[in-house]
Amino acid sequence: MSAPLRLGIAGLGTVGIGVLRIIRQHAALLAERTGREITITAVSARDKSKDRGLPLDRYAWEDDPVALATREDIDVFVELIGGHEGPVKDAVEAALAAGKDVVTANKALLAIHGQALAEAAEGAARALRYEAAVAGGIPVIKSLAEGLAGNEITRVMGVMNGSCNYILTRMESAGLSYAEVFAEADGLGYLEADPQLDVGGIDAAHKLAILSSLAFGTVIDFDGITLEGIDRVSIDDIHAAADMGYKIKLLGVAQKTGRGLEQRMQPCLVPDSSPLGQLDGGTNMVVLEGDAVGQIVLRGPGAGEGPTASAVMADVCDIARGLRGPVFGKPAAALTSVPRAHADLPAPYYLRMTLEDKPGALAKIASVLGDAGVSIDRMRQYGHEDTTAPVLIVTHKTTPDAVTSALAAMQATGVLSGDPVALRIEAV
Repeated sequence: MSAPLRLGIAGLGTVGIGVLRIIRQHAALLAERTGREITITAVSARDKSKDRGLPLDRYAWEDDPVALATREDIDVFVELIGGHEGPVKDAVEAALAAGKDVVTANKALLAIHGQALAEAAEGAARALRYEAAVAGGIPVIKSLAEGLAGNEITRVMGVMNGSCNYILTRMESAGLSYAEVFAEADGLGYLEADPQLDVGGIDAAHKLAILSSLAFGTVIDFDGITLEGIDRVSIDDIHAAADMGYKIKLLGVAQKTGRGLEQRMQPCLVPDSSPLGQLDGGTNMVVLEGDAVGQIVLRGPGAGEGPTASAVMADVCDIARGLRGPVFGKPAAALTSVPRAHADLPAPYYLRMTLEDKPGALAKIASVLGDAGVSIDRMRQYGHEDTTAPVLIVTHKTTPDAVTSALAAMQATGVLSGDPVALRIEAV
């Protein structure tokens, strides 16, 4: 058997402790599967005295993650701290410069600094692996990089933040407002310390940026993502969408078009009978489409101690087996910069508006849509509420520009009560 693979683990939160548990519980199994014993040499965290439920006295302790990353007695630096600047970035850079392989669960670090880190890793002939950074326990990185290597990927799509999916499905099942379910989720500890990372779509957008680069061979471009969170989704929208046969999801979509790379993370409607439409609670789902394989659906837990630690150990095991490869599927120097494209491809849209109870109000709205080139597929008008009436419209396929133009023109008709809502309906 080869010499042991020695790990240095920075970050002893939920995931870090999960990694320790797997290595302790499955040491013999890991050695059988990789041909090497996997051991932990040293660890690092903010508070050495904190009780983490496992004894740590068998490992050397480093207060500074950079010092841990450069120890001569580790082979792999496992970064589970989080964040994209400061000591975490310094430690990963130092590990690569010192000839260490790196395993990370840090989507923000990769989404913002992925290109530079990939160049550093490949320049040093080291591995930089990150299965745990996207969709928790779902092996989506390995699926794209290995299982679908013979495909030209045409689209990547998915629900990549379990907290947002929990909020939206809980709103529907309990009939509660966004504010009520947000407070509930926060109280249960489902949200980040900065909740905007979740509900604002930022966490999920970090993951989408990584998947886009890997799927399409492009320089990672987090800033190129059209980003909208779920805070404007109302219980009325959820009920109305359900009445029309749809579910609302915070959906990430990436695809190449003739104009460039389209990346967006925004609330969309999906058919309630589709796999994404049936996804409830905190589960994640990623849909991959390739020219040879067609469509595959990957579903599983997107966070938590066990699932994320499982993904970390998948990368550690590959390194133990001697597997190497470009960080984003092809050499970093060959990754291309492509123009940013907005959602130009036509799609149907869901429109919800409240009309004043005035003669000809609905006719004015229909006229505005027609003038903008937006054709109505289905329409429902509900019972009057005092002096107003809710109206739902599903359009035929149209462009985002046409919808934007129509919404602006509606404001000048004098028949709207409040602002109209428009959500894209995504084909799944």
